[in-house]
Amino acid sequence: MKKETTTEYMINPLIENRWSPRVFGTEAISEEQLRVLFEAGRWAPSSNNHQPWVIIWGVKGTDAYDRIFSCLDEFNQSWASNAQAIILGGYKKTTPDGKDNFHALHDLGLFMGNVSLQAQQLGIALHQMAGVNYKKAMQEFSLPDNYHIATATAIGYYGGDLDKLSDDLQKEETKLRSRKSQHSFTFNGDFNGELFEK
Repeated sequence: MKKETTTEYMINPLIENRWSPRVFGTEAISEEQLRVLFEAGRWAPSSNNHQPWVIIWGVKGTDAYDRIFSCLDEFNQSWASNAQAIILGGYKKTTPDGKDNFHALHDLGLFMGNVSLQAQQLGIALHQMAGVNYKKAMQEFSLPDNYHIATATAIGYYGGDLDKLSDDLQKEETKLRSRKSQHSFTFNGDFNGELFEK
């Protein structure tokens, strides 16, 4: 399934055609395929090259997958079992000299941006989620206090059976993709809060 995207300017097709499904094809995702995605992420830029990201991964049918799945909130659990792999994305909150790394979350985002583009080139879909119990995940995977789990991501090939989803989620899967106009959040001068809220 491909979702129509109406862009205001011509952009790279990998970006134009990327979207976040809640159903996936049944073809397995292997560790080797994940390693390709992580390699793309590894070459993302980061502040002072600290590379603060940490990724915990599991493929379907393994203990690691089930442990990650148990950390998702109830809503995400309702559909994420369709994924062939799941990862947790976290970051180290401090720099090597122990200071707060205020850019670490930004750097994790850049890592996942690279992963997303590499996945799209391979026909692999990602659905990134904020709905993860980070405290449970921190404890489950023995992360020290100077780390933080920020997101989870469901991974699989595009495709899958929409009937596996509730009626409401089926509508979400098939509706037109949309974004705010870039003119509502880009300012060649002072910030316009009224425009931003529209």
